[in-house]
Amino acid sequence: MKNVALHNLGCKVNGYELDVIKQKLVEEGYNICPFESSADVYIINTCTVTNIADRKSRQMLHKAKKENKDAIVIAIGCYVDTNKEKIEMDDCIDIAIGNNRKAELVDILKKYEKEKDLESLEGDGIKCKKTYLDESIDVKSKEKTVIEEMELKSAPEHTRAYIKIQDGCNQFCSYCLIPYARGRVRSREQKDIVNEIINLARGGVKEVVITGIHISSFGIDRGESELISLLKKVHAIKGIERIRLGSLEPRIITKENAKAFASMPKLCPHFHLSLQSGCEETLKRMNRHYSAKEYMEGVEILRSVYDRPAITTDVIVGFPGETEEEFEESRKFCEDVNFYEMHVFKYSVRKGTAAEKMPMQLTDRQKAQRSDVLIEMSSKNAKKYRESFIGERVNVLWENSMELDGKTYMIGHTEKYVKIGKEIDKSLEKELSGTFEEGVCKGFLNDEILIID
Repeated sequence: MKNVALHNLGCKVNGYELDVIKQKLVEEGYNICPFESSADVYIINTCTVTNIADRKSRQMLHKAKKENKDAIVIAIGCYVDTNKEKIEMDDCIDIAIGNNRKAELVDILKKYEKEKDLESLEGDGIKCKKTYLDESIDVKSKEKTVIEEMELKSAPEHTRAYIKIQDGCNQFCSYCLIPYARGRVRSREQKDIVNEIINLARGGVKEVVITGIHISSFGIDRGESELISLLKKVHAIKGIERIRLGSLEPRIITKENAKAFASMPKLCPHFHLSLQSGCEETLKRMNRHYSAKEYMEGVEILRSVYDRPAITTDVIVGFPGETEEEFEESRKFCEDVNFYEMHVFKYSVRKGTAAEKMPMQLTDRQKAQRSDVLIEMSSKNAKKYRESFIGERVNVLWENSMELDGKTYMIGHTEKYVKIGKEIDKSLEKELSGTFEEGVCKGFLNDEILIID
């Protein structure tokens, strides 16, 4: 039995795909071991969303070969699809597989282990050395392409499962490489998604997180958005008690859609609406397909149908041409929205994007200063939002335990993704995991966790 170590970088879609790969490896007789151990095979699921993600991908690939120079090191994912020349020149990589061939990884590995003959793999796409490359993704083509089928049979977190419903993106924001790494929108069949979730529910999963590269586009490759109709089918599945949505396109928040969301009690009032900037001119340079005014209208619609919905977002600071005045406009907009949490990113130049060639590229110091301002705002907003639940009764799905100051606490989340803790006897952890409990919030365990009675 060969030992395989896995490491994931990047988004929840990457996480889902690596969970499916791990599942197949176990089925085929491989033993999963910690990444820090000396394994026979290392699989790194890479990311390329920023320069830092690229660097981390390279670091983990080199770390794997350093752990065991005789191991088979496999690079998969977005870094592979956007850095093919670097991949081919990197001696620490034995096999490289792009996003459209991840489902074939175990079969490729087995063939490589058996034959060790590059010529015998030529027909499968060997490009150089020991490197198996993805077929190129033609991002300009509008022809329908088939999504690579994957199915998760059991959830690593047991109580919560991430479900990939689509791949690809048609937005082509001026700063983003993801359409080049993932291709255009391809949607899974609704029946396959529903059957996957039914089986997970039978295995004890209580909460599913609907994820994808651009889930608001689910179904548009078949003619129109199918997100609402899919959610209604998932809502009807016995055993599923909570449904969460991944990142949403702000324009999907219409009065009609918000009412549809609110009509499904299992759908958590937790909405991640990607903003990127609150400045109108910056949004135009980013090639975002909405205005700040339209974004605010969506927020107001959600707050009209839900009591204190958890609204979170992503914001980029230091985009090319962002003046002090534009940043202040963005900062003020974020203040007015009053997000629960903001994920703040410093703009990262991505080679091959339109933004790479834009004038007025900001310095790292300018980006860091602006990032600090929004991170401080986010921290204050998050604490204030959590404080608003002190004295109120909440419903918690218990997930796992943690040790703090010699005590054991069960940890879970409310439907609004507020983290909750409760002191327990350590022997009760397995019994409580995956169960729901109601209690009154009485204060903070730490900055992020509220305690219930």
